[in-house]
Amino acid sequence: MIDHIAQLREKIESAIIQDKSTLESFRRDFISKKGSIACLFEAFKQLPTEAKKAIGPALNGLKSQAEKKFKSAASALEAATKPSTQPPVDVTLPAFGTPMGSLHPLTIVQNKIISIFQRIGFNLAEGPEIVGDWHNFTALNFPENHPARDMQDTFFLQRDPDQLLRTHTTSVQISTCAAQSPPIRSIAVGRVFRNEAISTRSHCFFHQVDGFYIHTDVTFSDLKGTIYHFVESMFGQETKLRFRASYFPFTELSAEVDINCRLCQGKGCTVCKYSGWVEILGAGMIDPNVLTNCHIDPEQYSGFAFGMGIERIAMLLYQIDDLRLFSENHLAFLRQFTAC
Repeated sequence: MIDHIAQLREKIESAIIQDKSTLESFRRDFISKKGSIACLFEAFKQLPTEAKKAIGPALNGLKSQAEKKFKSAASALEAATKPSTQPPVDVTLPAFGTPMGSLHPLTIVQNKIISIFQRIGFNLAEGPEIVGDWHNFTALNFPENHPARDMQDTFFLQRDPDQLLRTHTTSVQISTCAAQSPPIRSIAVGRVFRNEAISTRSHCFFHQVDGFYIHTDVTFSDLKGTIYHFVESMFGQETKLRFRASYFPFTELSAEVDINCRLCQGKGCTVCKYSGWVEILGAGMIDPNVLTNCHIDPEQYSGFAFGMGIERIAMLLYQIDDLRLFSENHLAFLRQFTAC
């Protein structure tokens, strides 16, 4: 009888009930008064007392299993045939729109900068964020232990002190010159890192655009014309601009370029330090030592280079007075640029 119970258990488990007809067949075969389980109970009555103790629990469990499956299937069929109280779905109606994202303001400004320079022949170059001392400093005329290296507080990698997080995208200039021969007209865009205090005007990481042009007979006038073109295209022809003499290890002559502060219209504010002017980029003629380090003959070729922070340009363009907003991912701030 134990074997017979096991066989019935398998049949009950594998039985498929998909409509009222199969439900009735299941009831008739297993749990009706003339079904298989009822027949087993009749045979059970004739067993000795000791056998009943061993077989009784298994037989009761079989009956419980069959009844449970019958009730569950009956409830499911009843629910399936019951009229729905929900209104019918009109599949021809248009779907609900998915909220669209938007470009980050820094990406918008970056793309605009790239477009301005590509229109006058600059190619886009890329480079790694982790570079060696050669690309970031030495090849750019930063002598070892020279005070000029203190101009940029650098993150060095602990596993290899010669490797560092690039402090400027000017490092891409070295790798680009190693792969190409003049004439070269290129811009590099990317994230850079400096160990600086985070404030409304500075951050430990930010984004830069570096550009350079190397050819025969390149002069400072070519540099000025390029910068004037950029400022007018980005900020408008009414923007005032000035060049100030400065120092960078990798350029000689060197200059910083200021425009009138767009946040206060030149009246003075915290962003322009109440001067009415804001620096937007550094520039100059590429130092002959840099050309030599790039295996370019400084007697035959000359060039200019410039670099700017994308955050600074975005702050002026959109009149934002806190640089930290660009990296804090506040949706209320970012949603203002969905139409840009």
